[in-house]
Amino acid sequence: MKIDNFTINQTSKVFIIAELSANHNGSIEIAIETIKAAKRAGADCIKLQTYKADTITLDSKKNDFLINSGSIWDGRNLFELYQEAFTPWEWHVELFKVAKQEGLICFSSPFDPSAVELLESLDAPAYKIASFEITDIPLIELVASKGKPVIISTGIATLEDIELAINACHKQGNYEVALLKCTSSYPAPIEEANMVMVKDFSYKFGVIAGLSDHTIGSTVPIVATCFGAKIIEKHFILDHSIGGPDASFSMDETEFTQMVKSIRDAERAIGKIDYQLSEKQQRGKDYCRSLYVVEDIKSGAIISKNNIRSIRPGYGLHPKYYYEVLGKIVKRDLEKGDRLSLDDLH
Repeated sequence: MKIDNFTINQTSKVFIIAELSANHNGSIEIAIETIKAAKRAGADCIKLQTYKADTITLDSKKNDFLINSGSIWDGRNLFELYQEAFTPWEWHVELFKVAKQEGLICFSSPFDPSAVELLESLDAPAYKIASFEITDIPLIELVASKGKPVIISTGIATLEDIELAINACHKQGNYEVALLKCTSSYPAPIEEANMVMVKDFSYKFGVIAGLSDHTIGSTVPIVATCFGAKIIEKHFILDHSIGGPDASFSMDETEFTQMVKSIRDAERAIGKIDYQLSEKQQRGKDYCRSLYVVEDIKSGAIISKNNIRSIRPGYGLHPKYYYEVLGKIVKRDLEKGDRLSLDDLH
């Protein structure tokens, strides 16, 4: 999978996405400064959300449209929440431009065909399907038909939902699909992160797997990296004091910077399967165990447990010969501290 100039595969570094979401708080100046801060924090990408309140829901006061799911937005009307949170469409040209100037990849989550049309006009290099849109098969098919990578969050998805979404992409001839493990709670409890699913996504569906994270802190992204995540998305805010619908589960520049460092450290720690020793490790073998003479032995005497031992350093005979040499006769006088050698024995 290639998004703009970033290639994502099983051996690449993690693609780290800073999610702007509603963290502009209605100000394009804050949005621009947030993009610049994301670059400083080490993100590879800034991601927007492209919708209007009336393209994602209805302006209705009926109970169906009131939030009552145990989230931080309970009691609010969907239309009012999205009216507060959306990124004005007229900002998109400028935000894409700023991201490019900063050296960040920029794409978005569209929520209806008109959003896809806008993003196509901006030559968005990829598309993100949000967790709650995974059942919108017509939207997924439309996005997939554009021939660009499709990243799908799975926050409320059953196995059947995931299969339908992947098949919708394949139906359009698009096999550039990534799945992100996601917990659609805001913020998400760490005990529900279930990061073992990242590895299973990759194995079961043959896709790039990753994480869209709503937990507090960087523990879950680090664990995801260790389970093979190649994409990690985290909500990013310029300053928590800005407030807003997503502020409580977003990272500021300091927190995001530390997360990026931890992810990169985790990548280095994971390494690769290799039984060859590095030069430093090879030197370390000098201090492993080997067989040494621990008391003087006269020529013709017998090797016993009393006059040889397995000790550090490792210049003597390999300890695997210990029982083999017991009872052997020495050919010459040996002193305490001599390395034991098979050449010295009958």
